[in-house]
Amino acid sequence: MKLLRHLQFLKAVFIYTITAFGGAQGHFAMMLKTFVTERKDITEQELMEYSAFCQMLPGASSSQTITLIGYKRGGILLAILTLIVWILPACTMMGALSFLLNYIDDNTLHTKEVLKYIKPMAIGFIAFSGFKLLKFSVNNTITRVILICAVILTYAFFKTPWIFPAVIVAAGIATNFSKKRIVQTENPPKKINWGNMLIFLVVFLLAGFLSETARKENWSQRGKFNLFENCYRFGSLTFGGGDVLAPIMYEQYVTRPQTRQVQEKNKNVLSMNKDDFFTGYGVLKAIPGPTFSLTSFVGGMVLKKYGLWSQLWGCVIGTVAIFLPSTLLVLFFFPVWNNLKKYAVIYRSLEGINAAVVGIIFASSLYLLKDISIDVTDGKPEHLLNFATIAGTFCLLKFTKIKPPFIVLICILLGIIF
Repeated sequence: MKLLRHLQFLKAVFIYTITAFGGAQGHFAMMLKTFVTERKDITEQELMEYSAFCQMLPGASSSQTITLIGYKRGGILLAILTLIVWILPACTMMGALSFLLNYIDDNTLHTKEVLKYIKPMAIGFIAFSGFKLLKFSVNNTITRVILICAVILTYAFFKTPWIFPAVIVAAGIATNFSKKRIVQTENPPKKINWGNMLIFLVVFLLAGFLSETARKENWSQRGKFNLFENCYRFGSLTFGGGDVLAPIMYEQYVTRPQTRQVQEKNKNVLSMNKDDFFTGYGVLKAIPGPTFSLTSFVGGMVLKKYGLWSQLWGCVIGTVAIFLPSTLLVLFFFPVWNNLKKYAVIYRSLEGINAAVVGIIFASSLYLLKDISIDVTDGKPEHLLNFATIAGTFCLLKFTKIKPPFIVLICILLGIIF
């Protein structure tokens, strides 16, 4: 019965999921509008803290952040349900694509025209979140310096996975040189529950052992064990989101199987066609939800040769294995983080971390902007519409109460009409 009072929250998560375009930065901006401004499930400060904390962990940062929102609202059970609602639509679509790929012609996948204003819309969302948080997070000399440095460094090294945690950690260190003294509380830290970390380590080691044993002894179901180990490892070690995960999976399932050494020693290695991989990655960019849902498609494709049931298992295994480690890590480390916050050194760090998050947001909008032409002086209608979409999205968010799903719908209609 306790879950019944959270049905409206889960409904909001579902609506957010099916309209969450724009990758991790776009997801954050829509979270701010949906769960802070409209629903008030968490505060601006909490969302920034959750986002910064998740950026310092490996795995799917957007998924970890939405999981923490559920955790804050209703504990472990609601956190898990929130994660399931968040990942299910995208993973279902990407898994279904692995079955439908042979029956879909190229014209069916031409979604670029319809969704061509989604990226400018995402920039508008990101810019809005940056300006909304600016007054709250940047209000003295050190935070202004951190903001500028974070924008420059993040923009320059945007595709480097370590830049996000590195900027956040460096900003936290910088504000510890502040002369402002913060009294350290004397409350004893709460007892740490090591259960999630123990599960994470046991599954990591067991997956590696079973995968290697299955390979050496050529088990009939070896593909499933190999796939689980691969995706669990990716989810445990990948920083930087889906755009970092994609080349790792490409090397694992497209490039590596083509090498002579692998072909001679491991003829049953999991593999897929290069064109199929790029088709799946292209479709991923056109759907809302977590970018780690790419593994649902890849999992189905690499087990496709073993039959339909194995292909279905591939979609399920890829989905579970990629999100499981990051969920276990965030649910273990978050209580630890809350314990540490009572110490002055950590509390002072939050000032710099919040400023760094805003810098990352602005850098993200600038980085995405470089791929979109907004030169309205050349007279091209699409350039004027790109600029109008960015400015219009920002203004609708700032000056109206229109909900994000309707803004997404407006941009899709623009793509259909123009």
